[in-house]
Amino acid sequence: MATITRLGEEYPVVIFSKSSCCMSHSIKTLIYSFGANPIVYELDELSNGQQLEKELKALGHKPSVPVVFIGKELIGGPNEIMSLHVKGKLVPLLLKAKAIWI
Repeated sequence: MATITRLGEEYPVVIFSKSSCCMSHSIKTLIYSFGANPIVYELDELSNGQQLEKELKALGHKPSVPVVFIGKELIGGPNEIMSLHVKGKLVPLLLKAKAIWI
C-alpha cells in the first residue's frame, strides 16, 4: 500500500486506471473537463501494474479502478467522485488542491 500512497501524494490529482475500463474513461473525462491535468497510471500498461492493483484491492477498492487521489488525499472510486460532483464539491476540492484555477 505504500507505493500507492506515495504515488497518490506526488501530484495534485492522481488517477489509477485501466485503459480498457469504461468507468476509468468516464472519471478521467470528468476531471479533464474542469481543466485539471491529472497524472494517470494505466495499470494494464505498467510493468508493476498487477502489484499496484493488489495494493488498491488491499485498500478496499473492488473493482480496483478507477481510484482517485486529490490533494494528496485518497478520495475513492467512481461513486465517491460522482457524489462529490453532484453535490458541487468536486470543483472546490480541485481548486483547494491547486489542480485547477479560476
